[in-house]
Amino acid sequence: KWLNEELNKIWPFVNEAASELIKASVEPVLEQYRPVVFAALKFSKLTLGTVAPQFTGISIIESNEEGIVMELEMNWDANPSIILDVKTRLGVGLPIQVKDIGFTGVFRLIFKPLVEQLPCFGAVCFSLRQKKKLDFKLKVIGGDISAIPGISAALEETIKNAIEDSITWPVRKVIPIVPGDYSDLELKPVGTLEVKLVQARDLTNKDLIGKSDPFATLYIRPLPDQTKRSKTINNDLNPIWNEHFEFIVEDADTQSVTVKIYDDDGIQESDLIGCAQVSLRDLQPGKVKDVWLKLVKDLEIQRDRKDRGQVHLELVYYPYNMKDETPNPFKQHFSMTSLERTMTSNGNGSANKDYGRLSSRKRKEIILRGVLQVTVISGEDLPAMDMNGKSDPYVVVSLKKTKTKHKTR
Repeated sequence: KWLNEELNKIWPFVNEAASELIKASVEPVLEQYRPVVFAALKFSKLTLGTVAPQFTGISIIESNEEGIVMELEMNWDANPSIILDVKTRLGVGLPIQVKDIGFTGVFRLIFKPLVEQLPCFGAVCFSLRQKKKLDFKLKVIGGDISAIPGISAALEETIKNAIEDSITWPVRKVIPIVPGDYSDLELKPVGTLEVKLVQARDLTNKDLIGKSDPFATLYIRPLPDQTKRSKTINNDLNPIWNEHFEFIVEDADTQSVTVKIYDDDGIQESDLIGCAQVSLRDLQPGKVKDVWLKLVKDLEIQRDRKDRGQVHLELVYYPYNMKDETPNPFKQHFSMTSLERTMTSNGNGSANKDYGRLSSRKRKEIILRGVLQVTVISGEDLPAMDMNGKSDPYVVVSLKKTKTKHKTR
């Protein structure tokens, strides 16, 4: 009650400061996920309105000599003034208002490190830990958004992706309070998760004629560029995929891997058959977890008695700080063929002499393969390339002699 009363008093000043901060941080992410039908997507106006959020619960998650982690549950029936300036490929400008925002969620605040200097913590991090509800409406100023097919759905997807990528945990914003180096508080990958999508059984049939054509999507963070998709198995309620996927893990204590099974309907929107989830904290590092998971309609609804089928996964989590000598159970099967092992070792670890006597043509048939993983962490002291004295940098990583190329945001 005390916190809500104080927030109501200072809300006009919070609105002024936070509006510019949100605009500066979210606008580049909106541009990153801008649908191809739009030529430009920016804020022409952004204020948070006159109604302050209301905190409904506070809990201390962690408190020790290193810092304090606090979570605040919040409700916000907002009256903001948010107008997006959308330009289509045809050169038509559309002022679109975001209105009737209803939000319920949990914000996480991290006060680290604790220091012997007021206010007794060096920096504060904030993040949207859990998004329980997010509703909003879109309206073309002076028109009807439904008159332009696909615009509303594309914009809603873009806004939700921007929120997920810019502020949703484990992403966090670090605000220094006392001068210092707080790079250790920034988001960093902590390991990799390898998932083998083995099969599913007894899936619900979504087709009137024949059987469903199931495929799966898997993700840790539900972003387009981080979601993996399996192949489609036609006309089969007991599909076998045996496909292998790899994910970057950023917080093994709180993140989960989600699998969703769909019926592929071609050009129409695919029907969800069911979904399941595995928490990464339930995985023992370096050990394969072999699980059959019951599919449900909605992960948030616990009571789902309908039988939608099961999905079979094999998972193994590898923290980056794990010792290199720990074997990877998956890679024992995929790293080298029996011919490669024969040609490179004679059983006691030394090179096989027969390999040197192979013809050049035979040597080329023995393909040694592997995976190179590159993490782009940061840039420093980049030259200013724009007239305003700044740059909008991104990184392109490519592999010579192949067409493999990756671009960062």
